[in-house]
Amino acid sequence: MTTRREAIAGLVALAVAMRTSALMPAVGKATPFSWDILQQRALDLSRRPWQASPKPSPLIETMNYDAAGQVQFRADRALWREHDDNSATRFFPLTKNARHPVSISVTESGMAQRLAYSPSLYEIPARHPMSAMGQTGGFSGFRFMNKGGVGDWMAFQGASYFRAAGPLHQYGLSARGLAINTGMSGPEEFPEFTDFWLERGEGGAIIVYALLDSPSATGAYRFINRQGTDETVQDVSMVVHMRQSVVRIGIAPLTSMFWYGEGNRTQARDWRPEIHDSDGLAIRMASGERIWRPLVNPPQPKVNSFAAAAPRGFGLLQRDRQFDHYQDDAIFNEKRPSLWIEPQGDWGHGAVTLYEIPTTTEYADNIVAFWTPAAGASAGQRLAYDYRMRWIGTEPEPLSVAHVINCWTGQGGVPGQPPQANAAKIVIDFEGPRFAGLGGRSTVKPVVDVANGRLLNTGCYPIDGLVNCWRMIVDVERGRDGPVDIRAFLQKGGDALTETLIYQLS
Repeated sequence: MTTRREAIAGLVALAVAMRTSALMPAVGKATPFSWDILQQRALDLSRRPWQASPKPSPLIETMNYDAAGQVQFRADRALWREHDDNSATRFFPLTKNARHPVSISVTESGMAQRLAYSPSLYEIPARHPMSAMGQTGGFSGFRFMNKGGVGDWMAFQGASYFRAAGPLHQYGLSARGLAINTGMSGPEEFPEFTDFWLERGEGGAIIVYALLDSPSATGAYRFINRQGTDETVQDVSMVVHMRQSVVRIGIAPLTSMFWYGEGNRTQARDWRPEIHDSDGLAIRMASGERIWRPLVNPPQPKVNSFAAAAPRGFGLLQRDRQFDHYQDDAIFNEKRPSLWIEPQGDWGHGAVTLYEIPTTTEYADNIVAFWTPAAGASAGQRLAYDYRMRWIGTEPEPLSVAHVINCWTGQGGVPGQPPQANAAKIVIDFEGPRFAGLGGRSTVKPVVDVANGRLLNTGCYPIDGLVNCWRMIVDVERGRDGPVDIRAFLQKGGDALTETLIYQLS
């Protein structure tokens, strides 16, 4: 006998199916769905052996970058296209670089309806490689379109990657759901979002639920996404279950590109003065100290960890916003967004980890940053974290201290004198209102610590002609083995006037 609850659920399922099918084809009947259901599904999946995704059709090799760019999702088939807002959603087909199909469902009133893939959803040029794939293709991800349908503001595609264009409407760095064994001597593991559920939330939010799977872990994710005028915000909840122990787990991982910048011009092989999507790692410690670590393109892969208990925030920032510093009028590096992670609740002891890989091109992401819990990740363990992601075009928070605006390196020694062997000079420019009213004979003092090297000389002074800008110069002698680690800031009367610069000389 059908109960009242079952009857109401059936009516809701029918309504969801009717609304969904009016926009896009659907598969099967609507089924109950909730955040709790997804978490249970991830737990159940973790108790079963991992199964690799089926091998894609060999034809997927023909869907390279250029071929994928020739295919367009039909605007009149977009999900939620009937709403006059920024929720219209279009779907990516499979490509050479995103070759595993994902399941995508639409949820409403606690019921979910899976969307069906069809080549008819796309505008495909004649004799295009995708035509040969036919129904063997599938969805590789999706993107949310700006109001009016011109450009998109957020996209999920490939493994557990996603990104937002930010307030300057230019894509740059990406984020991931989870990083496993990144920067280790063995192979890195790339978990995948295999299933998605999309829902229209309150106040213009779009909610994305995702199921993550890999040999070592499964996970349930919820992203509450909002596009604002000054920033794009994602409130993230994640619950991960470990199938097996891993050496290094990365929470809230960020991925970016740094080829060369103003501080390492000798690496430039291109006519453009600078090429990077991010120029530094920023960390706000629980104590309130703000750390700035300029990114580098190292001669060999290297990992740096910055121990922190319950950090207030961290992220990869693009501080340099001047076009003439890049001179690229095609990809606009100065408009690339910064991404700031704000932990919600106490994340306990751990470290912000930075992994830098050598690169000779701008087409490879060679920078990764993430949070590593001190407790590690063991088989059978449950990891749960909440955090906010802010895609921004300015500093993520008001700074009570001056911040680094320039950092150069060069030959150490006294100008006009023969260079000093094995010595290096670091020149740091700080800017901020904390310098207001300070003269050249003030009590501002440099504080410098050097590891695996020797401090030769240091000094600081206001930069003539600039307002609230001071320059610090540090000369160091390199040690015999390994890089030199430098920690420097300016203070007055024992109080820090600037954020702390951490720099590593190879």
